[in-house]
Amino acid sequence: MLKYNISAFLTTLSRFPELNGQCITKPDNMIIVKATYGVKEDYIATNKQNINTFLQDFRRLGDDFKYTVYSNGGTFVHLSHFKNEAIQAIVLATPSFKAFQQARDASGLIIPHQIEVLSLEGSTAEIFVH
Repeated sequence: MLKYNISAFLTTLSRFPELNGQCITKPDNMIIVKATYGVKEDYIATNKQNINTFLQDFRRLGDDFKYTVYSNGGTFVHLSHFKNEAIQAIVLATPSFKAFQQARDASGLIIPHQIEVLSLEGSTAEIFVH
């Protein structure tokens, strides 16, 4: 089980009122990141539990980013859309997410962690509503 202090983190976050679900920059600044990795079979359930933990905390951070996780066996793909660098920094600093990363990496990955920065070409729906 991951250990972290989300209350302290949210208190720190409250110092940034400009990130109160409002669009603070143009969508041109959107950052899209795809992360792919593979875990050992005996770590799949733990990884899923840790993902669920940080996703619960992410839901409390507002609407300035979208974060989804997909899996196929022990291969995981995380796809994130950040409205801007400010919210990306806050999301990546979330204690439960950092604990997830440390535990995942310590588990002994069978597919190395790969990061891709993507560009949005189109969508059937608005990603961020202003």
